[in-house]
Amino acid sequence: MKKLRIILLLTFHISISTICLAQHPEETIIKGLENEEREAILKGDTSKLYQLMSPEIVVQNPENALVGLSQIMERIRTGKINYASFERHIERITFFNNVSIVMGKEVLIPQGLTNNPGKTITRRFTNIWIKEQNIWKLTARQATIVSIK
Repeated sequence: MKKLRIILLLTFHISISTICLAQHPEETIIKGLENEEREAILKGDTSKLYQLMSPEIVVQNPENALVGLSQIMERIRTGKINYASFERHIERITFFNNVSIVMGKEVLIPQGLTNNPGKTITRRFTNIWIKEQNIWKLTARQATIVSIK
């Protein structure tokens, strides 16, 4: 009887652990979209960004300004968003119905006409993706610089 209790408790514990650690079915999709968006920014690929971003996107950028899609694209075209390298480290992805919230850290090296060219910038970010008509679009973003070296 004691062995049966132990076996049942272990089985229950393993089952609960598996459920708690289960990945949302669309987490892989969001990770892929995050990488596509990062690469498009790195390459200055505005065509790809138009595909990934909502026309209503709002961004609180590291310069403490609220910008929309047209300002983002203009900053890319004029070289004010231009990076020699750009890494993104996702720490958490959370889902609420048709909304995905992605949080983590970015490390980048600006170049050209950007602020702090040649320096290593570390910032915290939050990206919000909304799924409409079965398509995920980056709809809101916030990035805050935490260090410049």
